[in-house]
Amino acid sequence: MTKMIYFMLVVNLFFIPLTYAGSAQSRDNQLPVEQVEVFAKQVEQYAAEQGARAFIIARVGRPDSELPDGIKFTHTAIALYSEISLSSGEKVKGYAIHNLYQEAGQRDKSELVVDYPVDFFWGVSSLKAGIIIPTVDVQQRIIEIIASGKDKKIHNVNYSVIANPFNNEFQNCTEHTLNIINAGIYQTTDIAVLKSNAKQHFQSQRVKISPLKLMLGNLFVDDVSTKDHRGKVSTATFTTISQYLQKNDLLEKSVVITGSGDVITL
Repeated sequence: MTKMIYFMLVVNLFFIPLTYAGSAQSRDNQLPVEQVEVFAKQVEQYAAEQGARAFIIARVGRPDSELPDGIKFTHTAIALYSEISLSSGEKVKGYAIHNLYQEAGQRDKSELVVDYPVDFFWGVSSLKAGIIIPTVDVQQRIIEIIASGKDKKIHNVNYSVIANPFNNEFQNCTEHTLNIINAGIYQTTDIAVLKSNAKQHFQSQRVKISPLKLMLGNLFVDDVSTKDHRGKVSTATFTTISQYLQKNDLLEKSVVITGSGDVITL
């Protein structure tokens, strides 16, 4: 039994870099609360200054050194400018963030959860945010998809950290975000149509992980599966969504905001 426990610990440590897109809801903060609150407000202020009513937002839940090559963020979601009810009963304007999160006790399943900027950045390992602001027309279409509840129709509860964005066997947070964007662009929630259009127009990100690690992941890590892939493994990322929108003239801005106040254009 001791040997088995040791083996499982080794396997889980071995897979820390692979779970780069882990979409677990943050529960424990790694940075001082004041820093997270100031940074969250900074991100909100930037988006508001750009006039963004809907934008794609990303965070980093692991140190950069643990991320596979080419992967910049670990969780992606959609922020909508909304009326927010405070615990006091007061209503204020701000950004509500629509996430696909892994279920707390079942990492291979997911649920749709709305939280707010401080919650979103609560468990980050570094103060860095990715912001993609689509064109005004695409923003409005995203708002309509979420407001009508159609985002739920394109949610697949079966979760894999390296989900293939070109089929619907599994889904991760970034694929769900892409689904919402495309549902707005193509005005449909028909998964077959969305996946067909993604194959034609979207370029996924190759996941540079050794075959041995992928094989062990399939066997021992709940939220890792390659069953939905044929050949090389690739997935949707914050960067590939930015490139997709830019290529099709649907992008207003794509930036990275740092804790020091820098705004870096991608």
